[in-house]
Amino acid sequence: MRVDFGRIALRFLSRASVAVVAGTLAAGSANAGEQIFDELRFGLSTSVQSGHSREDGVFPEITAFFDPFGYESAVGWQQQLLHPRVHLGTSIGTSGEASQFFTGFTWTVDFNEKLFAEAGFGGVIHTGDLEGDGDGPELGCRVLFHEYAGAGYRFTPHWNVMAQIAHSSHANLCDGPNDGMTRAGLQVGYKF
Repeated sequence: MRVDFGRIALRFLSRASVAVVAGTLAAGSANAGEQIFDELRFGLSTSVQSGHSREDGVFPEITAFFDPFGYESAVGWQQQLLHPRVHLGTSIGTSGEASQFFTGFTWTVDFNEKLFAEAGFGGVIHTGDLEGDGDGPELGCRVLFHEYAGAGYRFTPHWNVMAQIAHSSHANLCDGPNDGMTRAGLQVGYKF
């Protein structure tokens, strides 16, 4: 019997995304004065891969962050690591390349009032090639792991900018090639 990890992961990711968003919306609507999003970010990225795995064009991105675990009230980096935020976003493929829909957890650590670092881990559903046509990465399955790391600067308590690198691949958990997608770029965020 062949186990299709891609379908299992897709079902899990879909259900987990719906549960996270529904839970966050329910928590946000409990108090009429609270907003739904903790932060929204907009940006552009580009492929940093070389050879046949390189993706052409740029990738407009939008990411929404939710705070169901109390990151906002965490004091010090130890507490911040224990209170991740939830992210939900998309990266739109241009020039015929893969679009991504991703979700997961984000850990943010403040070095001071201005400088911060961030890491995220979760999953992604993409529209890229599973097995190659000779142009762009061969990704093997529709659902991949998605992780990112970044460093940022806050101009004000509301506005920030962050340089980020993100990678998506299946870690050899499904059949097929595993070129992955690695993109780097800048994002501008607004924290509510």
